[in-house]
Amino acid sequence: MAVGALSVPMVALYFVYSGPPPQWNVLTRSLLTLVIMAVLTAFGVALARLLPRDDTGRRAIVGQLTIVSLLTYVAVILFAASLEAGTPLAFPDRGMDPTTDGPLAAAMALAHGPIAHLWIAMFFLGFARAAQHRGTAASPMVPRWTLRGAIVVGVINLLAIPSLYFGMDATHFYAINGWGADALVGLITLVWVGFIGLGIHRASPGRLTPRRPPAETPART
Repeated sequence: MAVGALSVPMVALYFVYSGPPPQWNVLTRSLLTLVIMAVLTAFGVALARLLPRDDTGRRAIVGQLTIVSLLTYVAVILFAASLEAGTPLAFPDRGMDPTTDGPLAAAMALAHGPIAHLWIAMFFLGFARAAQHRGTAASPMVPRWTLRGAIVVGVINLLAIPSLYFGMDATHFYAINGWGADALVGLITLVWVGFIGLGIHRASPGRLTPRRPPAETPART
């Protein structure tokens, strides 16, 4: 849940100022992005140990696609964060909004938007498929609501990809850097990754299997 919790203040920082944000604002949200991506990397490594393997011991293709897609998403977001933080670092006194101003804004919007949407959608849909193979009715990998939510969020990200054709006016819902197709979808995405982690924790064998009471020892006479 750390990813979901950190994503809320990170996204909120984008809406604090109506005009160009001060340097501290951009750098703070970039720092939060770094922390979130570090947590996602650790989550991906841990998740890889849970996904199904075939008879030869190799990870199934859908499982490989899930992990590679997540780590690629992390790399894309880190690239976008470097472009975003680069603007106030290079021009600290110009009052530029890195999401709309400067030559790096368009590249950052593409990375944050359609590229990230596609790869995280592959993660969600691949995870839903892999988790179905991994779990059984008696011992599911995650609860059903987690799988359904992953599919829904994956489809939402796919629907956000065509925002590429709707310009860069951040006040428009469906612009490539708009508050809907970019900020809102990004927030939903990160929050649901947190719910996936929660679902895995709740479905772990230690929580599903009741503990046996300790055997009574006969009293000595």
